[in-house]
Amino acid sequence: MNELSQNSESQLVTARNALRESDLRFRTLADAFPHMVWSTLPDGYHDYYNARWYEFTGVPAGSTDGEAWNGMFHPDDQERAWGLWRHSLRTGEPYEIEYRLRHHSGEYRWVLGRAMPMRNSEGTIIRWMGTCTDIHEQKRQANQNEILSRELSHRIKNIFAVIAGLIGLSARQQPEHRDFARTLQERIAALGRAHEFVRPHSDQSQPGDLPDSLKGIFREVLAPYLALQDGRISIEGIDVTVDDRGATPIALLIHELATNAAKYGALSTGVGRVDITLAEQGGEISIDWRESGGPAITGEPVRQGFGTRLTELSIVNQLGGSIEREWRPEGLWARMTVGRERLARSP
Repeated sequence: MNELSQNSESQLVTARNALRESDLRFRTLADAFPHMVWSTLPDGYHDYYNARWYEFTGVPAGSTDGEAWNGMFHPDDQERAWGLWRHSLRTGEPYEIEYRLRHHSGEYRWVLGRAMPMRNSEGTIIRWMGTCTDIHEQKRQANQNEILSRELSHRIKNIFAVIAGLIGLSARQQPEHRDFARTLQERIAALGRAHEFVRPHSDQSQPGDLPDSLKGIFREVLAPYLALQDGRISIEGIDVTVDDRGATPIALLIHELATNAAKYGALSTGVGRVDITLAEQGGEISIDWRESGGPAITGEPVRQGFGTRLTELSIVNQLGGSIEREWRPEGLWARMTVGRERLARSP
């Protein structure tokens, strides 16, 4: 063997050893993860699962290679998971889905599946790397919270209905107050409608007839307030589309501001007013809330209520926005800013 052949053979052996070492490091790292890790060839053929996958599923090694992975999903989830995976393979878009995966105990547990394509320097996909994360307990807790939320909402709506009924009974006994009673019942019904709008919803409980614009949300939540009918609440500026993702945080914000204004601010008097201005600059939507004509303000409140903290969490955490407040002598000034793309998904 000449010197050139020996060098080539040595380089090949070195490359093979480096590849084995790299593969060993990857498998060791993947097995140390608390998540199930898997990978596929560019065409989607599953050829690797880490130890967590086999611990979770209890299946023999290699038995879920290729397309056999889909048989591990709950029958009701298989078509959806397979369709989304084919879409990712076709487009190169990241894969993300929640589905039920068969546990070694025989029960199906909810997991979050994700995958990202690995590309070479030319941008060609050379492998897909994915994970499965057990989210069963989180889903169970979320379902329990949804049941409690619906029960609480049902009871609150029943309270509104009882109050409206009592007003109706009283009006029949005092016919001279019938018109006033009817107006009061309408406002209580509007409060019930606003409550249904501002409470958190799941895909199952989300009403289908809610406003889909920013101004529509303002008018819906502020409908119970006489000041809106009297023209002491103005809503000016642009209007933008808002979907179910952005509607609840915005509605919570409006509800909290209006509630505080009715308790302590401009709406607690018969002459105070609220001016709301909606604007857009550089893709950012700003909402200005300005109160005037109410009781004089001497400074910032000593403590914040739960509603205020919940509102800030909703706007900042859910929508990535910001809130500024100034307690001016003539009334509260507040500005909320949020990216337009966070209020509605792109069509």
